[in-house]
Amino acid sequence: MNDDLNSLGQMTPPVPSADARARALSLAMQAFDESENNSKAPQGTAGARRQSSIFNRLWSPIMNRKFLAGSALATLLVVPAAAFLTLELTRGGLPVDTVESGGLVRERTEEQGDIKAPGQLKSSAEVHRLREEAARQSSADALSKPSPSRSVTAERKSSFSADEVASLLNKQDKQGVDQKSSGAARRALATPSADRAEDSVAGAEAGPMSQAQGQVMPAPVVTGETPVVELHSEPKLAQPEENRDRFTSAEINPVKSVATDPVSTFSADVDTASYSFVRKSLMAGQMPDRDSVRVEEMINYFPYDWPGPDSKDAPFKATVTVLPTPWNANTRLMHVGIKGFDVAPDVAPRANLVFLIDVSGSMDEPDKLPLLKSAFRLLVEKLKPDDTVSIVTYAGNAGTVLEPTAIKDKAKILSAIDTLQPGGSTAGAQGLEAAYALAERAFVKGGVNRIMLATDGDFNVGPSSDEDLKATIEAKRKSGIFLSVLGFGRGNYNDALMQTLAQNGNGTAAYIDTLAEAQKSLVEEAGSSLFPIAKDVKFQVEFNPQQIAEYRLIGYETRALKREDFNNDKVDAGDIGSGHRVTAIYEITPKGSPAVLNDDLRYGARSKVEAGAKPSGELAFLKIRYKQPDGDTSKLITTPVTEGNAVTTLQQAGQDVRFSVAVAAFGQKLRGTDAVSAYPYGSILDLASGAKGEDAYGYRAEFLNLVRLAKSLGGE
Repeated sequence: MNDDLNSLGQMTPPVPSADARARALSLAMQAFDESENNSKAPQGTAGARRQSSIFNRLWSPIMNRKFLAGSALATLLVVPAAAFLTLELTRGGLPVDTVESGGLVRERTEEQGDIKAPGQLKSSAEVHRLREEAARQSSADALSKPSPSRSVTAERKSSFSADEVASLLNKQDKQGVDQKSSGAARRALATPSADRAEDSVAGAEAGPMSQAQGQVMPAPVVTGETPVVELHSEPKLAQPEENRDRFTSAEINPVKSVATDPVSTFSADVDTASYSFVRKSLMAGQMPDRDSVRVEEMINYFPYDWPGPDSKDAPFKATVTVLPTPWNANTRLMHVGIKGFDVAPDVAPRANLVFLIDVSGSMDEPDKLPLLKSAFRLLVEKLKPDDTVSIVTYAGNAGTVLEPTAIKDKAKILSAIDTLQPGGSTAGAQGLEAAYALAERAFVKGGVNRIMLATDGDFNVGPSSDEDLKATIEAKRKSGIFLSVLGFGRGNYNDALMQTLAQNGNGTAAYIDTLAEAQKSLVEEAGSSLFPIAKDVKFQVEFNPQQIAEYRLIGYETRALKREDFNNDKVDAGDIGSGHRVTAIYEITPKGSPAVLNDDLRYGARSKVEAGAKPSGELAFLKIRYKQPDGDTSKLITTPVTEGNAVTTLQQAGQDVRFSVAVAAFGQKLRGTDAVSAYPYGSILDLASGAKGEDAYGYRAEFLNLVRLAKSLGGE
C-alpha cells in the first residue's frame, strides 16, 4: 500500500487545459451574477449590492484576460481566494450591511465596532416562533438563576450549518418574505435557544452599559410588522429611600389656668440640635418634621448678650422682660434670659475626653463620617496641651483606636482620626462600655471627664433599648463621667435616642450638618459645652392669680418636671456650661383679658389674694435651683417679676429680646402651634430683620433666609 502511494506521489499530473479552466471560472462568476440579480432583498453596501458581486466585478475581467487564463498562477491564487470568499459569505463571517425598512442599518460587534453579519434567517413563521421561544426561555432563566453578564457576540456560535443557511436564504427569496425584523431579533436567531435565553438575561443585568466593555449599547431597533421580543428587561424606577429619622413625639404645652395650676417647673436646656436639623431640612427644600422642632432649642441656638453674674459664687443672673405679644394683642410675653458665669480659658480645668465614634456602614456618607472627622480635628486644635484624648470606634464590635494621648502629641491624635473608615453594623452599647472604661483609666480628679459620642443615632446591635442605655449612663454619671452627643446625617438619625443619652449623661446634644456648625459648637462654644459651671439646673415660676389668669410655656415639652421635683435633689436636670445662656418665654394672659380661655371655677377654693389679701404687685416669682459641678446639695436663686420689668411697646424691648421672640414665633409656626397660626412668616421676617443688630458670625442673617425658605415652601 505504501509503495503504491509513493508511486502515485511521484507521478507528474497532466497539464490542465487553459480553455477549460477559463470556461469553468467564467461560468462560476456568471452563476454568482445571476443569483445576485434574482435576489429580491439584496443585502450589502449602500449600493444595494452583495460584496461578492463587487469582488466578482473586480476579478472577472482579470480572469478573462489571456495572460491569466493560461497561467498556473490563476489556479494557485485566484481560485482558492474565490472559494474562500464564497465560503465566508455563505457562513456570514464577513461584514455585511442590512437593508431594513427602506433604510440602511449597520450592525457592529460590541468589541471592535466592526460591521457584522445579521445571522442566519428563517421563514417569517419560524422567525416568529423562535422569538416567542426565546422570550419564554429568557423569562424562565431569569426567574431560576441569573447568568453572568457577557458580550452577546463575543461567545455566540451558530446553530445552523452553511448548507442550512443557504437553503433558508433561497427559501426566503422564493417566498418573497420581507426582511424587516430588527437587528436584535436577528442576533437572537443566530444563537441556539439556550444561549439566546442566557443572553437576554445578561442584557437585562448589564442594562444599557456593557459591563465587559464599559460602553453604552444602543437599544434594539424595532421595525416592520412582525412583533419583536425585547432582549432586555424594563428599567425599574428608583424607589425613594425610606426616611428612618426618629423623634420624640410630645404634645404642645397647653394653656394653663393660674387658679388651678399656678406653678410651672422645667429643666434647663442648652441643646441646639433641633435648630440645625430644621435648617438642614429647609435647605434641602423640605419643611421639617414637626416632632423635630423643639422651640426652646431654636431660641437657645443664638448667642444673646444677657448680663452675667459678677462672680462664680452666684453662677447665674436672670434678666426678665415683660412685653406685648406680637401675634396676640390681648396677651403679654414674660421673657427670661439667664447668663452663666464665664470661666477664663487659662483657668479652665483639665479635660479628659473620649471620642466615641460610630464607623458603621450607615456612616458612609459625605455628611456623616467625613464631616465628623473634620469636626473632631477642629476640637483637637482647641484643646490645651495637657488635655488628653482617647478614641473608641464601634461597628460590628467596639475597638480602641487611640489610648489616652496628650494633646501635645497632636500629630498622633490627628493621624488616628484620619484612619477611620466606615463598615459593619452598629454595636453602640458595646462601644459605650469601652469608652467608659477608657475614661475611667484616664480620669482627671477635679477636671472634665467626658465622652463625646458622634453618630447618626443607629444602635442596632446589643442591648439597645432606650431604658437599658439610660440606666448605664445614669450609673456612670454619678462617678463624674458625663456624656455629650454629636449627631450627623439624615435618613437614619435617631434623635429620640440622642436626647435620652445626652439628658441622662449630664451633657449636651448638638447636630452637626456643616463644618461651620462644627466650628460653632466645638470651637466657639467649647467652654459652654465642655466645662460645666452647674448641674441639675431647674426652673420654677409661680404666677400671681390676682394679676395673671393664664399662662403657656413656649417649648420645653420634653423638659417638663413635676412641681415636687424642683426641691428633690435626687431628680436629675440639665447642666449649664461656662458662659452659657438659657432663654425661656411664657405667653401670659392678664386678668380680665378677652383672651382668657378658661372660665372661673364655681366651686374652687380661692387663693388668699383673691379672698381679699393685699395685692403684692408681683406678676410672678422666678426660682432657679442648681448644684455645683462636684456637689450633691442644691442651692436656690430667686427673682420677683413686677411691672417694673415691663415695657409698653415691642420696640422698647432690646434687640436680643425681640430677635429671640421672632425665633420663638418661627419655631411655633413650624411646630403647628395654634396660637401663631394666623401670624404670617412675613411678619416674623419683619420682626427678626428689625432686631438683627450686630451679627459677627452671620447666624441671624442665616435665620432670615430660613424664614424666607419656609415662607416659600409653605406657600404663603
